[in-house]
Amino acid sequence: MQKPKYKRVVLKLSGEALAGHNTYGIDNEVLNSIARQVVEVVRQGVQVAIVVGGGNIWRGVAGSAKGMDRATADYMGMLATVINALALQDALEQEGMGTRVMSAIEMKEVCEPYIRRRAIRHLEKGRVTIFAAGTGNPYFSTDTAAALRSAEIEAEVILMAKKVDGVYDADPIRNPTAQKFDRLNYIDVLSRGLGVMDSTAASLCMDNGIPIIVFDLTREGNILKAVMGEDIGTYVGR
Repeated sequence: MQKPKYKRVVLKLSGEALAGHNTYGIDNEVLNSIARQVVEVVRQGVQVAIVVGGGNIWRGVAGSAKGMDRATADYMGMLATVINALALQDALEQEGMGTRVMSAIEMKEVCEPYIRRRAIRHLEKGRVTIFAAGTGNPYFSTDTAAALRSAEIEAEVILMAKKVDGVYDADPIRNPTAQKFDRLNYIDVLSRGLGVMDSTAASLCMDNGIPIIVFDLTREGNILKAVMGEDIGTYVGR
């Protein structure tokens, strides 16, 4: 039987991915599909941490662009990620999976504060650990949170779940002739501005040698395929 290629992974989910075909809120079908796939991965003996965004509810950059104080707008975005994390926790627990939500902003009534050693212990016990509230700081994206948490917990890879099947040299929706990359290095991503993740996050991954796999979340089973090392999406590394 094939063994997983990775033993500890960080799955990065955007808020937009949780919205599915909607422009706002959480699509329960998408949520339940993610939960089923994550449970399947954990049953293969893989430790899974999840970093979730909040763009389906609120985007700090968008609020700032309309005149709101940037720090205030970003804190609102962090709170939106907690809502998504709790929804994901509920979906996973309905599948019988043990979970913990850990927030970079303390709100002890609904989730645990993020403590690195405690997070690693949860993973070692087979619990899916969901990191919410980004890094806890304004001006930093949840992509950066994914890179930072991956480095802290010594994850072997970041799985960037998108609505497209990899990284292209142009928007494949607007440009049907856009070319997909099977493999990229960090410098390519940074110098060409390919939009895998923001430059701070990509630099952090490069400095710590954390590979990134960008793949299509809308195809059920792709999370397991990525963990098993199958050739899907786009691989970013050295």
